[in-house]
Amino acid sequence: MKRFENKVAIVTGGAGGIGEAICNRLAAEGALVRVVDTNTAAAEALARKIGGSAHGVNLTDPEAIHTFVGEIADAGIHVLCNNAGLMRRGPLMELTPEDWRLSFAVNIDALFHMCQAVVPVMQRQGGGAIVNTASQWGLHPAPGHIAYNTTKAAVVAFTQNLARDHAPDKIRVNGVAPGEVRTSMLESNLARSGRSLDDLNRLVPYGRIGEPDEIAALVAFLASDEAGYLCGSVVEITGAQAVA
Repeated sequence: MKRFENKVAIVTGGAGGIGEAICNRLAAEGALVRVVDTNTAAAEALARKIGGSAHGVNLTDPEAIHTFVGEIADAGIHVLCNNAGLMRRGPLMELTPEDWRLSFAVNIDALFHMCQAVVPVMQRQGGGAIVNTASQWGLHPAPGHIAYNTTKAAVVAFTQNLARDHAPDKIRVNGVAPGEVRTSMLESNLARSGRSLDDLNRLVPYGRIGEPDEIAALVAFLASDEAGYLCGSVVEITGAQAVA
């Protein structure tokens, strides 16, 4: 399929994990992908592989976001995937003010500034698609992750509000809410905790946790014209896993 031929897509947090899988999928379907990541070396390597471009944008800096979008806007922006995120673990009394501030800066403030920069471009060109990466934990909070859960709940609310406001502009806004996904970050966290991948797999009725490519396939569908009437949806992709 070439659902994104002659289209430009921005993917934040694009150099690894789910973001890398999204970049690979969109590029394979014809998109020119703007890989946005603070890991510039990884972003540049991926951009070379998929024929896209790499951008080391500081997503905690609103001016940097608006400058980046202004520099690429003339080529159009047809798809925006707000995927970048971070996790600061711990219950309320174990978190620092910086943990809380940075969680919001990356997980929700960056969406606000990126969308504020990109939406006018999409309005001028007659529409576009935005897909935000939320989390199952933003819908069903897991214990001991209050900062992450709260920011991902905010991503859900932001997605639904933005969709309602800009559906008349033919800008479709949707979200994905993954459960556990096998990324290098998850595997390193498992190593620190003493748990195994098998331990996580046993918690999922489907028999295993998700793969980045599976999340990317859902993102690509939501961003494509095949999902032309989907707007304001946040789709859980969890293998029927309940939050433990």
